[in-house]
Amino acid sequence: MGVGNGRGKVNYRVLTVNREFGSGGGRIAQTIAGWLGWKLLDRDIIDAIAYAAHVDAKVVRHYDEHVDSWLRRLNQQAMRGAALAAGLELGDNSVFDAEEMVKISQKIIEQACTEGNCVIVGRGAQCVLQHKPDVFHAFVYAPLRDRILRLRQRLEKGADIEQRIRIVDGERAKYLQQYFGKSWCNIHLYDLMISSREDEDTTAKVILQAMKGEAH
Repeated sequence: MGVGNGRGKVNYRVLTVNREFGSGGGRIAQTIAGWLGWKLLDRDIIDAIAYAAHVDAKVVRHYDEHVDSWLRRLNQQAMRGAALAAGLELGDNSVFDAEEMVKISQKIIEQACTEGNCVIVGRGAQCVLQHKPDVFHAFVYAPLRDRILRLRQRLEKGADIEQRIRIVDGERAKYLQQYFGKSWCNIHLYDLMISSREDEDTTAKVILQAMKGEAH
């Protein structure tokens, strides 16, 4: 069943947007959510996880779409002591880490899907909701030149932008492989893979048209 909105009817209840760093995917997701009048789950997921786990949002941001190193996993007990010393409220048998974050984020994503009318950015949502017929999955990428230009306006002066791109994209790819056993750029995870180039609004319109069955 289609969903009515100010820009026509879409044939889905949820949109997941995955993105290369610097592709503008986050802003594109925000634009589409605004057009549809849907809830945007991007940074809000961090706050929701922090609330559910009773930890500071800064701790959640540290693990956001990251994979624990083997050394970090080896030292769970030491990390638990550090967490308690920092005043974090953790359960008796758990410590907040990347794996715990994945479990909580998956529950949040599934609940958001049940409620519908939302745009979810990253966090493995394309895997969690892969077999839901009313969810549309998009992947946004862009030429390196355009990504560098975008990030030059966002990152601190003097930042090694190309290195930052490699690190962030690498972490996102490892996150999906580690926790979902999937390749980040697997074409079969997405209904649409699209280059944003320098025009984010046009990209948002194409994704929305695809959701309405109007893309050619």
